[in-house]
Amino acid sequence: MSLCGPRGGAWAMTERGHKRVRRDADHLAIGPSALSWDGDTLVIDIAEISAPLPYPVRGTIRVKPEMIGTTAFALDPAARHRWHPVAPRARVEVDMIHPDMRWSGDGYFDSNFGDEPLETGFDDWHWSRAHLTRDVAVLYEGRRRSGEPFDLALKFDRQGRWHDVAPPPRVALPRTGWLVSRATRADVGSHPKVAKTWIDAPFYARSALDTQLFGEPVRAVHESLSLGRFRSPIVQSMLPYRMPRAFW
Repeated sequence: MSLCGPRGGAWAMTERGHKRVRRDADHLAIGPSALSWDGDTLVIDIAEISAPLPYPVRGTIRVKPEMIGTTAFALDPAARHRWHPVAPRARVEVDMIHPDMRWSGDGYFDSNFGDEPLETGFDDWHWSRAHLTRDVAVLYEGRRRSGEPFDLALKFDRQGRWHDVAPPPRVALPRTGWLVSRATRADVGSHPKVAKTWIDAPFYARSALDTQLFGEPVRAVHESLSLGRFRSPIVQSMLPYRMPRAFW
């Protein structure tokens, strides 16, 4: 998990073995943290230790979907990789004890899953999501490991129904501090700006964009992922410091 805020943030991503995973229809526990579905809200209880500086990360996040997406989209012809926008629009309440952080607002919940590691199937991708007046726009594009491009441009209405839309023109964004390439889609004649970069890592960036989509000025959440970078031996040697493996 990653938390970013004006008074600081937190990072925790610990790998744990299968013996530390417990699940049933409404619950999923991984180590000391857990997710549960109470009928209308996803409750995420977090009890982790940050890395590389070890300090406690404790709190609860509640995600209440305003719509449920029922479709998972294949990202490659063999459907080895799928993406599911579970809650394209949601209300989110964050109540953290460590660090002391509380807020609520509009949110989003999705899932990537598949039959092989992401770095086996892809070289890079760029993704963004923006709440429009009536719909939610999601733009997804990248290159598969074979070199073939892929892209999705979707709108979700307030009932969770989706439909394809023509993607706006591609616009290059400034590289990150780690020189990761970034790109997005925006209306003709508009000039997207990176308002804030929350995560700037050797192979990944998550940012806020001020842009225009489908005739509306919006604040979009954007990410760029370089799996070519991720595969490099140098980056792989760095991962245990940010993604430790625990046996408890």
